[in-house]
Amino acid sequence: MHDDDAILAAHREFYRAFAAGDAEAMDACWAREATVLTAHPWRPSLVGREQVVASWRAVLANPPPIHCSDESVTRLREVAVVTCVEHVGEGSLSATNLLILEDGSWKMAHHHAGPMAPQQDIEPPRRVH
Repeated sequence: MHDDDAILAAHREFYRAFAAGDAEAMDACWAREATVLTAHPWRPSLVGREQVVASWRAVLANPPPIHCSDESVTRLREVAVVTCVEHVGEGSLSATNLLILEDGSWKMAHHHAGPMAPQQDIEPPRRVH
């Protein structure tokens, strides 16, 4: 499997577990050796595997309908950054996920999702003089 394919497979498993409310699969998505962090929308960041996994268990007790689109992968050796759009119910969030290579598998180390700025057409600046 090509590295980007393996990264995307791990990323998609995270969102599959999220959508299914599968706490055990979600737990398996997260790194065990690295310090992990999650930042749920409108909530303070949580650091450390125990806090992160506990927060996801709470979310997954009643998961919202969610799917992800517009995935983009940037790999830096044993670290990958995946950005995407989370479609949650009627709204959309911008997400940045950091995955690390741990024992030959890509694992989530950082998840941050937050509101997206409204789409705007950006015009080039006008010359004043």
